Amino acid sequence: MAQSAPPRYTGKPELKITDVQAFLVNAGRNYVYVKVSTDQGIHGWGEAYSAGPDQATVATVADFKEWLVGKDPRNIEYLWATMYNFTRFPGGLVVNAAISGIEHALWDIAGKAAGLPVYMLLGGKCRNKIRVYQAANSPEQAKSLIAKYGYTALKATLGFPDSVPESLSIRGFADRAAAIRDAIGPKVDLCFDAHARIWAPYLAYELAEALKPVHPLFLEEAVRPENMDAMAELRRRVQIPIATGEELYTKYQFQQLINLGAADIVQPDICLAGGMLEQKKIAAIAEAHYVEVAPHNPLGPLATLVNIHFAASTPNFVILEYHPDDESPRKDLIKGDTIVAKDGYLAIPDKPGWGYEMDEEAFKRMPPKPWHRGFSFRPDGTPDFV
Repeated sequence: MAQSAPPRYTGKPELKITDVQAFLVNAGRNYVYVKVSTDQGIHGWGEAYSAGPDQATVATVADFKEWLVGKDPRNIEYLWATMYNFTRFPGGLVVNAAISGIEHALWDIAGKAAGLPVYMLLGGKCRNKIRVYQAANSPEQAKSLIAKYGYTALKATLGFPDSVPESLSIRGFADRAAAIRDAIGPKVDLCFDAHARIWAPYLAYELAEALKPVHPLFLEEAVRPENMDAMAELRRRVQIPIATGEELYTKYQFQQLINLGAADIVQPDICLAGGMLEQKKIAAIAEAHYVEVAPHNPLGPLATLVNIHFAASTPNFVILEYHPDDESPRKDLIKGDTIVAKDGYLAIPDKPGWGYEMDEEAFKRMPPKPWHRGFSFRPDGTPDFV
């Protein structure tokens, strides 16, 4: 169904924010959507990260509303600083997720008001399509996804060395990696994700050595993110690319990571690290250090679209994590057609703003569900990382 053209702002009076709303919905997992409305009939959409305490993120968006109503939504730097600086304490998961989702919506408004896609407000396109990868944890799944979407890259989750001896798990990971490589051949990149569950760097080093024969595009979150010096030491020792960053926030933490030489590829999450402009700043710091950017993107279709605009306008972007939006319930979140991977790439939209409108009526059919990540324990009963 064709979408009607959004209203375009053509002059005075200045745009003013009249409302900031958060919607918590469940379409396979919880998603937090933010809608910012204005007095000129233009509204914008954003997506905030959902990691468990999702009602807290909704409450934080509501709290920020009082700071934003009456302001011009196009003054994005000013409004970001209002939220970040006046919070005083550096934000964590909840605060930075709320800021990110609100910031997305401000960019959507700015694009619609100008009659331009957001990437045109960020310097325009530097590529014509966006390379993506999807998770595939078996040879059979890998072959099936390549046949359906034409991927040129895939990623496998490794889990945690939870056997005794731990080297047995490492050998198991290596065998599974080799099996996937044999199934898909040499022309598809393989990435591997340790999910920040390894605490001891020597185990991460052993894992990196075991994966060398399959020539990974990168090993993601090889060790926990709290100690960046440990990550830097690991990167100096191994001979495969190291990627990390999904659990880090803002340019400040990424500046530390990059200055330490702790990653070949950084993976900020645009729904968590501070939003579009903050992720552009992170990418600029990375570019000056010859570091590439492969955004973390496990959330909904709007998050993917926001990342498309980022990737389109960022020269050191390399690849985007992707979850297809061509089936319910994910596709029901969006009015009209979603962008689906073809030959391993996503098209870049040309509509004003993000190019998507969220379906508020569909939200009513998708009530949120309380959840948390499953607990995990080591063989001796010690609480593990998840």
